[in-house]
This record gives sequence, structure tokens and C-alpha cells, in this order.
Amino acid sequence: MAEPVNLNRFRKQKARAEKKARADANAVKFGRSKAEKQLDRSRRDKSDRQLDGHKSEE
Repeated sequence: MAEPVNLNRFRKQKARAEKKARADANAVKFGRSKAEKQLDRSRRDKSDRQLDGHKSEE
């Protein structure tokens, strides 16, 4: 005879697995590599420095 199965636990495990699969798919679709993040950060810093350099002091 088979062991009884806790249906609530089974349902929650299935939901967790589906949520993780969706999260992994989104990470692949929308995620950015570390190099891309650093490039964006350096570009933003450069533009901030240029803007600060063009400010006039009164």
C-alpha cells in the first residue's frame, strides 16, 4: 500500500517550483551581466562629472 500524501504540501511545492521557474526565465530575459552594470555606472558617473564641470560658480 502507498503512503498517504499531504496534498497541501504537494500543492505548495508545485507552486514554489513554478515560481522559481518563472523567476529564472525572467532573470535570463531581463537580467544584466556585471559588465553591463559597470558600463552603465561608469557612463552615468562620467556624465555627472561633465555636468558638474560645466556649472558656473556664483
